[in-house]
Amino acid sequence: MQIKAMRDTFLTSLYEKMKSDKTIFFVAADFGAPILDKIREDYPDRFINVGIAEQNLVNVATGLALEGFTVYAYAIAPFITMRCYEQIRVNISVLSHVRPMNINLIGVGAGVSYAMSGPTHHCLEDLSIMSTLPNMEVFSPSDYMTAEAYVQRTLSIKKPKYVRFDAKPMIALKDDIQDFDNGFRVLQKGKKLAIISTGYMSQKAMEIAKEFDITLIDLYFINTYDKSKLAKLLKDINTIITIEEAFKSSGGLDAQINFNFKDKKIVNLGFEKKYTFEIGSREFVHEENGLGDKDIREEIKKALQW
Repeated sequence: MQIKAMRDTFLTSLYEKMKSDKTIFFVAADFGAPILDKIREDYPDRFINVGIAEQNLVNVATGLALEGFTVYAYAIAPFITMRCYEQIRVNISVLSHVRPMNINLIGVGAGVSYAMSGPTHHCLEDLSIMSTLPNMEVFSPSDYMTAEAYVQRTLSIKKPKYVRFDAKPMIALKDDIQDFDNGFRVLQKGKKLAIISTGYMSQKAMEIAKEFDITLIDLYFINTYDKSKLAKLLKDINTIITIEEAFKSSGGLDAQINFNFKDKKIVNLGFEKKYTFEIGSREFVHEENGLGDKDIREEIKKALQW
């Protein structure tokens, strides 16, 4: 099975779209990728590097979007969300109430995919703060297949979006994407208990779920998934475990599920509200925060006894 980075697959597909769609404009904050060299070389009139200036990145992207371009603004995840949050709120979320615009904010480095870089590069708040903005769709894929499938939606849905990519190459969890616009997919079917996860945690949950007769759902549209279809799928499920590489009880994935499925028993797994200064692998950081493989297995076993 192939291993690919979400970013590379998404940008390669976007590069192909740029050949025929002259409205696509790419803006970067001095953050590279091999395919970006081709975009810059082949479409120099539709590519701008604003430098390490994420606030200006949002300002420039907004201006281009107001002129009718479909804009992709690209930077490291914690910086494109938190360094310029006021610009996103006012220029994009507020203004999109009165002026249609298609801006796609691409953040690379979701969760602790930059584990060795420490808390300045960990991105644990973005699910919460971006989901709370009106008009903003939050996309949190778990593999390159879902990332590639999202390209067409970024072109056809004329609204602001935040795209949350992992920094690491990963395998495809399924060979195809069906009913993509539902905002979720079933990775495993089982009884009584369902795990709902997003991003890298769906990769991790996939390996663990194989050991149990449980359902596993990968939710990639954090705040715009089809709630009625997910409710129908969970009709016979008693207990839900949510797993996210983000602060728990802070408005992310767990808030969505807790609010919409009050009739279920729910266990929320995520990072405690503290920063991790110890440097180590991604699994080490997870273990330090109660999200290690062993921790998740124990939570599943306890929930199955209810």
